[in-house]
Amino acid sequence: MEQLFFSGTQSLFRTLLVGVLAYVTLVVFLRISGKRTLSKMNAFDLVVTVALGSTLATVLLTKDLALADGALAFALLIGLQFIVTWSSVRVRWVRKVVTGEPLMLLHQGALLPSALRRARVTEDEIRAAVRTAGLASLSDVEAVVLETDGSFSVIRQSEGNPSALIGVRDPAGEAQQANRDES
Repeated sequence: MEQLFFSGTQSLFRTLLVGVLAYVTLVVFLRISGKRTLSKMNAFDLVVTVALGSTLATVLLTKDLALADGALAFALLIGLQFIVTWSSVRVRWVRKVVTGEPLMLLHQGALLPSALRRARVTEDEIRAAVRTAGLASLSDVEAVVLETDGSFSVIRQSEGNPSALIGVRDPAGEAQQANRDES
């Protein structure tokens, strides 16, 4: 029963030493790999961030796991993240597989029911996003887009062509093509 609350000073010392070293190792790896490694641009980035945190916890609390094993796991996750993001910048189909596409949920003040169902988003969530953007009426909105990271972008009505909507899937499932040649 004593082991349940206190397993000795050696265990505490190991946790302290390995914790500091694993933390420093992770910070160094993250600084080397660049800011993109911990960005929150899409679901893939979230998975990598959670996996790094889980790996850090495992290294800290698993007595049978050496710090070198944990450092290798950090390097592997960060290396895979680098390869996938490097590829997604250069190869369109990789980008589509990894990040998906933004989806338009409201267009020119009108909710798009089929898009809402596909994205599993309610009208109340759209109205909340519009309110958060400081708008009182859906008719003041050109578009609400569900971004690849799960956030909503609210675009106000404006005169002219909203070029920010190029590449966003519209209600029919097609990417916006308006003035793509002009960009």
